[in-house]
Amino acid sequence: MIEIDSVTKTFDGFTALDNFSMNIKKGSIYGLIGVNGSGKTTIIKHIAGIYKQDKGSILFEGEPVYDNALVKERVGFIPDDMHFFTNHSIKALRSFYRNIYKNWNDERYEKLVKLFKLDSGRRINKFSKGMQKQTAFIFAMSIMPDFLLLDEPIDGLDPIVRKLLMQEVMEDVADRELTVLVSSHNLKEMEGICDAVGIMKNGKMLIERDIDDLKSDIHKVQIAFKDSTQVDDLKYKTLNILHKEKQGSVELLIVRGKENDVIGNIENLNPVIYDLLPLTLEEIFTYETGGEFNEVPY
Repeated sequence: MIEIDSVTKTFDGFTALDNFSMNIKKGSIYGLIGVNGSGKTTIIKHIAGIYKQDKGSILFEGEPVYDNALVKERVGFIPDDMHFFTNHSIKALRSFYRNIYKNWNDERYEKLVKLFKLDSGRRINKFSKGMQKQTAFIFAMSIMPDFLLLDEPIDGLDPIVRKLLMQEVMEDVADRELTVLVSSHNLKEMEGICDAVGIMKNGKMLIERDIDDLKSDIHKVQIAFKDSTQVDDLKYKTLNILHKEKQGSVELLIVRGKENDVIGNIENLNPVIYDLLPLTLEEIFTYETGGEFNEVPY
């Protein structure tokens, strides 16, 4: 389990993280999402032990990560910005990693190099960005981590490689109870793999829920009345409406609340017709952050 409690970080007078808290259950995949500048990469670098927080605590199974080699050797980290010993080959880096990480697994290393079809004798600075991401993944998984931090892990990867990468991660979650934190702007793919999500805004945790619970508490409703003059804000006073728009004679509502309560309140309005539609994670993100669909959710 990873516990982040009331973390604050300021850079040159700018508050990048503001009393930020987050909890990641052991053996789960946790998705962290937010617009550009919300603080995702900053908190991930704190969790990786690269930055030290001004206030608050970051604990891996009760142990702090910053300046703690015993915890760090259990953490695999794939950052968005790749940094390698640029003149080294994959094969040369293996010796470096093997000497640092006591759980290094040569069998997994060989398997992943073969899986991604990389030339282990080629210098890494000659690789494309996508190939460098694959290289980072090979080393992060070959140390057999207990915790895996992924910052935009599939950026620059083709669909086949993305699928292979996530299959390896999900197998370790199932087999070894690997704990994963992933930040990505690809909300469709995150929706299919994450157990829980946290939505960040302005350095704060806006909402943190299991993904099934998150979807059960927010609904898209299409509703129409016999008399269009019936549709007014007063009519909807029993509903917690996040968004409302009119599409001809039909109103589209985004409503927060338990499904049975929402249905009961809608039926009390005596509409001609209504329908509850499923919401995607991207739609939930947009409405929860107060954004519009012309904003790109990074």
